[in-house]
Amino acid sequence: MGELKVKKLKGSAEKADYINRLLNDIEALRLMFEKGMFENDTIRIGAEQEFCLVNREWEPSDKAMQVLEAINDDHFTTEIALYNLEVNLDPLVLSGDCFSRLHQKLDELLSKARAKAAEEDLKIILTGILPTIDSRHLKTSYMTPIKRYEILNRIICDLRGDVLELHIKGVDEINLHHDSILYEGCNTSFQGHLQLDPADFTNSYNWAQAIAGPILSICANSPLLMGRELWQESRIALFRQSVDTRASTSLPNERDARVGFGNNWAQGSIVDYYKDSVVNFRSWITGDLNIDSLEELHNGKTPKLKALQLHNGTVYKWNRLCYGITDGKPHVRIENRYLPAGPTTADEIANFMFWAGVMRGRSKKYDDIHEKLDFKDAKSNFYNAARYGTAAQFYWNGVLVPCKELLLDEFLPMAYRGLYSMKIKPEDAEKYLGIIENRVKGRNGARWMVESVRKLRQEHKTSDALRIVTASMYEHERKGYTIDAWQLARGYEHVSEEAEKVVLHHMNTKMITAQDSDSAALVLKMMEWKNIHHVPIMDSHFNLVGLLTWTDVEHYRDNSESLQISIKDIMRTKLITTTQDTKLRKAKEIMHEHQINCLPVVEGKKLVGIITTKDL
Repeated sequence: MGELKVKKLKGSAEKADYINRLLNDIEALRLMFEKGMFENDTIRIGAEQEFCLVNREWEPSDKAMQVLEAINDDHFTTEIALYNLEVNLDPLVLSGDCFSRLHQKLDELLSKARAKAAEEDLKIILTGILPTIDSRHLKTSYMTPIKRYEILNRIICDLRGDVLELHIKGVDEINLHHDSILYEGCNTSFQGHLQLDPADFTNSYNWAQAIAGPILSICANSPLLMGRELWQESRIALFRQSVDTRASTSLPNERDARVGFGNNWAQGSIVDYYKDSVVNFRSWITGDLNIDSLEELHNGKTPKLKALQLHNGTVYKWNRLCYGITDGKPHVRIENRYLPAGPTTADEIANFMFWAGVMRGRSKKYDDIHEKLDFKDAKSNFYNAARYGTAAQFYWNGVLVPCKELLLDEFLPMAYRGLYSMKIKPEDAEKYLGIIENRVKGRNGARWMVESVRKLRQEHKTSDALRIVTASMYEHERKGYTIDAWQLARGYEHVSEEAEKVVLHHMNTKMITAQDSDSAALVLKMMEWKNIHHVPIMDSHFNLVGLLTWTDVEHYRDNSESLQISIKDIMRTKLITTTQDTKLRKAKEIMHEHQINCLPVVEGKKLVGIITTKDL
């Protein structure tokens, strides 16, 4: 869990004090490493589960703080958005039935959360990106009122110097501006932790990097954002851009993104890893750092390295090295940050076991993987997996291999070997890795969601399709089926209550618009060709300034000479508009009262959609 009691670093004296403590932490880390103080005879696992809270319309709720207070359990904590919470699982020794016990504890904690959420008329959804999130849920009113989030948001916005941009191109494309880092809140993950022997850090960490692409491909579960079909695991692009501190520039910029895969293989020791992090990323925040780590070490105590922990908590590598203390002994572990939440707890535990098994099952031929695989191929494999899921191909052992072939022929046998070497119960290994095998031979969560939404769109508005698919996810998950056994959403899983419907649910966002300087003759032809009766008119700044209806131009149809004018001369400028949050029944009343057949939907001066009597 991230430290919540923090403040922004400011002032030369405060910065100097923090840097001094950070350097002391690095030195204390070096001394502990050189003295062999790190635990290396026990391997533990742990996990963090992020989840979404939704209301009866399957849309994000803003009641996370009320639910958290009602749960009243230290395993739970906040996330940046008011529709997310996180549960932290206690670590277990990697042996025996640890995965089934982890699964049982996870289900117990989520059951506790579900009961308290139900008291607020809410449900819990496990998914990488909640399909029903839209621009309304990215406003700062949905940010959890915790100082840490407020500070991180302000720092990143100040560093960027302008509104944050989001641009992801997949099957569809999304290109948005926003004024906060709440894009990060769209992401929910299942973060697995695996303890490492510090003496084998370079081999282990580089191996984690090398296998990330193939592992991610079968776990992909987040293909949709705001109704757009993007990457099979859109979280990878979304999270990277949501907290990117690098301002756009025309000059070459080699500074690393704070969220990323890295730019080279790890070299040296765990101490070098943290040194590189301090060199490459500025420190932003400080906190209660009144204990000197070198003094603690000198007094025979294991230091918490608080300054280093704070710094590391703002660098979001997909494979992140974490420092911790167990029973008074320091340890390091890899935090796997790329695994998405959901779609079921069984799927998540299977993903985690698969990754841990491949990590522990590395054969000697893959020692020093950094000398055998080009780093750019490992990085390319990762982003190909995020884009294409199980349709990806990977560079492996010098050849291009189809995803499913690599997983079945190489990775699954390796995972079994790794788990058996750790004395994992065979029935557990067969149960959870069987889930992975069935998914490889069938479809993963991303493909299920894509196929379901495409099918639903044939008979439903996009917003309805997204709510139905979310309801279907909940229904399948509650029945205990893993994703490989899910049928596609059928369409009856959710019917919106008439009183709850808003304009957003029925408006069209794919519109034909015109500029106020356009030729009236051209716009008339556009309306004829596309059989549309309403064209919103924009100015040079893309603000809505007018509306042209078929009634306005129909009498010009047979008099082309009279149309040699600009739209500005004939458009309607006294506009009656509405917003996305307006109740649908209210929109109907407005149209009826004014005897009009359409309402432009605006956010400020910007057009975001249009709703017509045909839509109603």
